[in-house]
Amino acid sequence: MELYQKAKSHAYLLSVKMEKENKKSKNKNSKDTTKKHDTSILKNSKFLITILLIISGSALALSFISYLSSGIEDQSSAELLTNRSADVNNWLGKLGAYLSHTFIYKGFGIASFFFAKLLVHCGVYAFFGIAAKRINRVIFWDLASMLLISALFGFFWNTNPLLGGVVGFEINQFFVDYLGTIGTVFLLLFFALVFALFRFKLSPSGIKESLKAIPKLFKKIKKGDPNFDSVNVATSSNPSEEISSVNEIKEEITKSSITDKSVKSDTESKTNQDISSSFILDQKNLKPTIEHSSEIAFKKEAEKQPVSTETEDSDFVVEAAKDEDTLEENLAASLVRDFGEFDPTLELSNYQFPSIDLLKDYGTGGITINQEELEENKNNIVETLKNYKIDIAQIKATVGPTVTLYEIVPEAGVRISKIKNLEDDIALSLSALGIRIIAPIPGRGTIGIEVPNNKPSIVSMRSVIASPKFQTAEMELPIALGKTISNETFVVDLAKMPHLLMAGATGQGKSVGLNAVLTSLLYKKHPAEVKFVLVDPKKVELTLFNKIERHYLAKLPDSEDAIITDNSKVINTLNSLCIEMDNRYSLLKDAMVRNIKEYNEKFKQRKLNPENGHRFLPYIVLVVDEFADLIMTAGKEVETPIARLAQLARAIGIHLIIATQRPSVNVITGIIKANFPARIAFRVTSKIDSRTILDGQGADQLIGRGDMLYTQGNDLVRVQCAFVDTPEVEKLTEYIGSQKAYPDAYLLPEYVGEEGSSNLDIDISERDSLFRDAAEVIVTAQQGSASLLQRKLKLGYNRAGRIIDQLEAAGIVGPFEGSKARSVLIPDLIALEQFFREEEQ
Repeated sequence: MELYQKAKSHAYLLSVKMEKENKKSKNKNSKDTTKKHDTSILKNSKFLITILLIISGSALALSFISYLSSGIEDQSSAELLTNRSADVNNWLGKLGAYLSHTFIYKGFGIASFFFAKLLVHCGVYAFFGIAAKRINRVIFWDLASMLLISALFGFFWNTNPLLGGVVGFEINQFFVDYLGTIGTVFLLLFFALVFALFRFKLSPSGIKESLKAIPKLFKKIKKGDPNFDSVNVATSSNPSEEISSVNEIKEEITKSSITDKSVKSDTESKTNQDISSSFILDQKNLKPTIEHSSEIAFKKEAEKQPVSTETEDSDFVVEAAKDEDTLEENLAASLVRDFGEFDPTLELSNYQFPSIDLLKDYGTGGITINQEELEENKNNIVETLKNYKIDIAQIKATVGPTVTLYEIVPEAGVRISKIKNLEDDIALSLSALGIRIIAPIPGRGTIGIEVPNNKPSIVSMRSVIASPKFQTAEMELPIALGKTISNETFVVDLAKMPHLLMAGATGQGKSVGLNAVLTSLLYKKHPAEVKFVLVDPKKVELTLFNKIERHYLAKLPDSEDAIITDNSKVINTLNSLCIEMDNRYSLLKDAMVRNIKEYNEKFKQRKLNPENGHRFLPYIVLVVDEFADLIMTAGKEVETPIARLAQLARAIGIHLIIATQRPSVNVITGIIKANFPARIAFRVTSKIDSRTILDGQGADQLIGRGDMLYTQGNDLVRVQCAFVDTPEVEKLTEYIGSQKAYPDAYLLPEYVGEEGSSNLDIDISERDSLFRDAAEVIVTAQQGSASLLQRKLKLGYNRAGRIIDQLEAAGIVGPFEGSKARSVLIPDLIALEQFFREEEQ
């Protein structure tokens, strides 16, 4: 009796606990329904589509069934669709007769029922949200079944056209014409066997085991095996015994469930255990004994139900933890599978890259070799060296566009420095504008003498852009600078440099070199992948690129012109780029990547959430046409952000190209030179300038007109810069500017200098219509930034910036703090409502 009271009290505790859990689940369900109410429109549309599919499939099946009995009478139903007075016997009227005649008679015959089944199947799968992979499987097997069954009926039962349809008849006629009747039989049987093997997943070993099990099954039936008869009611001879055995199994199953729940008394458990002073459940003796476990399957959920026990001293409840649901695949992988990788070029998917025909073909026909000139120069070099008792073992000439390289191998015992000192003497004997001696040529073991050609060839931009080396270049930011002495197209990667310093005297080709760099990037990169920040203190060199402002250029939010000509705006732009650099590094830190390439790859694979501020990052190329003028007018205000960008901006895709005509140490300082390993030197007027830009001689001996030396911290390469004229750039920019563009140029972060102060709007009547909504968004997020308003309220940057200024004037957010978000001065929405009430009063 005492044991019964304990069990009863424990059952009461369990019932109270279950009621609490039910209340919690109800509250949770009510919260879930409020969340789901927001997406009810999408779900309702999905529900309507599923219902439409199910009804369409069911109606089609009914019309098919009706056609089997009344199809012969309704053969001409297709012609009677326009005759309203015509009468048909199909259950779905004229439309049903027409569809049935099309599917069954003209189509697949009786196998057309699979199409109706397919519609219902898709509707049910869509209703329950089953994965699209499984729906695709159903579609494939249903269509395969339609073809196979139509072909089989069309061959073996061709007397009735309703069984195989026109499709089955035509398929068999085709095979019979080419394979004959016997060959068609074997082919159809082969297709049926392949279908059965793959559809029902049959295997030769499984077929063998099933065939071996058939004799054993008959033996069991003949001998009257009790294990076989206890479950198979049809093979038993005594129905009462069968019913009793089944009832015993049911009783044992109920006993096991009672043991698991622990809510019945010991008198109902019918076990043979002795009851001691403590309440102990012997689950092993309470489980039903079933020899053939495959014949009666228990639900897995029953094994995970909570098991509770009770002792005299204290309540001891043991609950089995439930396993968490596992996803079949990674969320990012499923997004890529469903929607594909993110395509940054999708907004301008119809953008057409400029054609090569826009560039001028100068028709030089390559390099013209003047044999007489080569022989004369060779003889003069040999004779001059002989005058100084220097013998030559071998000499070879390599003709380039503007310069010919003579490689000589001196006799043994000749000192290289002796030949190096004869530079001026050789130039005098050749009557050349200027020669350059490379002693020795790295990696060749020869001494090089570069002599200008009497008739230099023009290296057109068209020839280098059309070269396979540039077109097939697998670089992030490929630049075709020109052609080397060996007449090979010289292509470099700006992303690997990572910054470029150009210098040269006036009129020696700096502006043409900048146009060549920009033209190369325009021919290779999409507007979504690269943006330019153009600084032109001369105000005339880069004005043609204004036409591609909304495609490729970047600017400050409050700037009218994308090309910067005012020195004060240059300072703000450089500081804005520093803010952009810091913001990008924060994104890379959150994404746990090291550079912009890895970040963009991760974003394309949908592993980064845009709601957390992540976005596709284009490369930004800063081009400064005359750096010396900025240093003279601004000094440290320009040098400091330039140095910061040069030191840190490589990993986040901001690259600098700085050009100057005065490569002196007070313009190109040590801090700048240390972070610009890639340098281009056009002709300069003195050896000091050559040492400043190249850390060595050579630039003072160039011949001008695009002749340049390129170094990336190791060897010097002599290149003839590709020539691109102003009309060519104008055609190129007009072609790009005439296409569909972004709404505005790429906007850099807002920057306000120390002297910059905006007149805040304090008039309530002039506030934006979304001022109150913006205030609620800012207070809820406790983060005052224009980008937050852009995302939440779907605004443009200018309008969001004006609203931020109005919020600052109203005292809701704090002042501008550089790269940090503005502080929010109101703690919560209640305080905000109180603020608006006081303001209205």
